Amino acid sequence: MIVNLVCTNSGTEQEAKDIYQEAVLAFYERAQQANFILTCKIKTYLYAVCRRLWLKQLQAKKRFQGTLEETESFPGADEEALNAEEKEKQFADMKTALEGLGEPCRSIIEDFYIHDLSMETIREKFGYTNADNAKNQKYKCLQRLKKLFFDAYKDH
Repeated sequence: MIVNLVCTNSGTEQEAKDIYQEAVLAFYERAQQANFILTCKIKTYLYAVCRRLWLKQLQAKKRFQGTLEETESFPGADEEALNAEEKEKQFADMKTALEGLGEPCRSIIEDFYIHDLSMETIREKFGYTNADNAKNQKYKCLQRLKKLFFDAYKDH
């Protein structure tokens, strides 16, 4: 999440690691103070600190032309972190749905969408008579996956 923030804003992976390390140290120092009360998840707090540190660093390098106060009009770090948490939850739900899909559907979906195999290759691998039959089976599997995913998603 931090790597994405830094890399999409003129930074490198190493700079992201450095920023994260600084944020963890800042969190540790704040947590040692008696009056410190954490009102959000640690992940959200660290993201906000990293975002702030990165904007300060960009400003120091003159790669960021605005002021830090102007960034408050952008979606807040809490909002961005919540969106990222929601996406992570969706990925976990999708993984659970994929695991519940069963064979050969799981392999067909993974081969096509994850391993980028062609329908012809999938046809050969699973013994379908032609690529259209394999494509039809992939469609049916995808419908089952969607149902499993949205059933799990509704439960959360």
